[in-house]
Amino acid sequence: MATEILMPALSPTMEEGTLAKWLVKEGDAVEAGMVIAEIETDKATMEFEAVDEGIMGKILIPEGTEGVAVNTPIAVLIEEGEDADAIPEPAAAPTATPAPTPEAAPAQAAAPVEVIAPLDPEIPAGTEMKPTTVREALRDAMAEEMRRDETVYLMGEEVAQYQGAYKVSQGLLDEFGEKRVIDTPITEHGFTGIAVGASFGGLKPIVEYMTFNFAMQAMDQIVNSAAKTLYMSGGQMGAHIVFRGANGAASRVGAQHSQDYAAWYAQIPGLKVVMPYSAADAKGLLKTAIRDPNPVIFLENEILYGQTFDVPVMDDFTVPFGVAKIWREGTDVTIVSFGIGMKYALEAADRLAEEGISAEVIDLRTLRPMDTATVIKSVMKTNRCVTVEEGWPVGSIGNHISAVLMQEAFDYLDAPVINCTGKDVPMPYAANLEKLALVTTDEVVEAVHQVTYR
Repeated sequence: MATEILMPALSPTMEEGTLAKWLVKEGDAVEAGMVIAEIETDKATMEFEAVDEGIMGKILIPEGTEGVAVNTPIAVLIEEGEDADAIPEPAAAPTATPAPTPEAAPAQAAAPVEVIAPLDPEIPAGTEMKPTTVREALRDAMAEEMRRDETVYLMGEEVAQYQGAYKVSQGLLDEFGEKRVIDTPITEHGFTGIAVGASFGGLKPIVEYMTFNFAMQAMDQIVNSAAKTLYMSGGQMGAHIVFRGANGAASRVGAQHSQDYAAWYAQIPGLKVVMPYSAADAKGLLKTAIRDPNPVIFLENEILYGQTFDVPVMDDFTVPFGVAKIWREGTDVTIVSFGIGMKYALEAADRLAEEGISAEVIDLRTLRPMDTATVIKSVMKTNRCVTVEEGWPVGSIGNHISAVLMQEAFDYLDAPVINCTGKDVPMPYAANLEKLALVTTDEVVEAVHQVTYR
């Protein structure tokens, strides 16, 4: 049976690439794990391994072709004796028509509800908006603050010459020079300690981790030195510093590179913890973080870097800490999330609206300080709550929100609060298992059905 070989996504942010070279030709035997092609991205040239075994029946995309979209068929793998040219296009599967049930009256679908998106209080009415990716918004925030304050500088692995592992610092080295955009060795404990010491001395470092999984090496510097010094010195010395980088699951990077640290850091007194979803919030919150005299954990998401949102064109756009954002108003249930969890929350709200269920969607934006007052006020209206996050279920942000609602809004709850989270397992490498380990839109919809008894 013929099998199509698709253009692979060699990184979570890859949308297209160049098929640089075929290492096999038509008629060659192919084994699983065998390198069959070289693919070029904007970052590197990588080898592409076959997943299945068979015979290279037909090469659909010649080597040297640029701009090949991810998931485009690039070749056909066949079995012994098959002819690739003779294999017909797969026919669409017929749609099964369920037999009528005479004794059951047809259910009447609920009327779709109107979607109401409130105005953003940080953006004046009539402000010009510009489509911007999250990575561009983060870069713009750092550039604006580095122009504003000469004591602000960026340091981390590949932030200078390579312009960032995810191109977030693109152009900063050219503008600010190597004294303010500094490439570091691969030693998180070491360069984090240098940055914390610099902050004690009056500078304002932005420390980029290629991924927050690597910041585990620097946990002592972050939690014991940066977070506690203001308290332990009696207010005489603090750490004006931002720790930022990719956090949470990406795509098939395994258990050690897929962890969500939101709840970890949110538990630490002395830290402020931010996890934006949109490009506007990423820019506004990062500018606020750079100006804040306290150590700030700024959690980004690799999959969101390439997503485009509208960002206000303003001379100095900032977003305050501790203020949640209501993305859409509703009356039947409150869905609370942050970071990439907002993707599932908003998708679920759209589907629920078609069913006649009105969901209010709240983006926490900052986890410490957390705007629980907005959540409580919403639940007093909707009487139900579902939380959404990619982190593990034990000790999650949703657990904390549930506890707050039990104490502050118990009499308003008409159903238990349900926490939708990632599964309680290390992240699998296999794509099919990774998908099962992550929270999904379907799970959020089902949770809302449970709390609304519909």
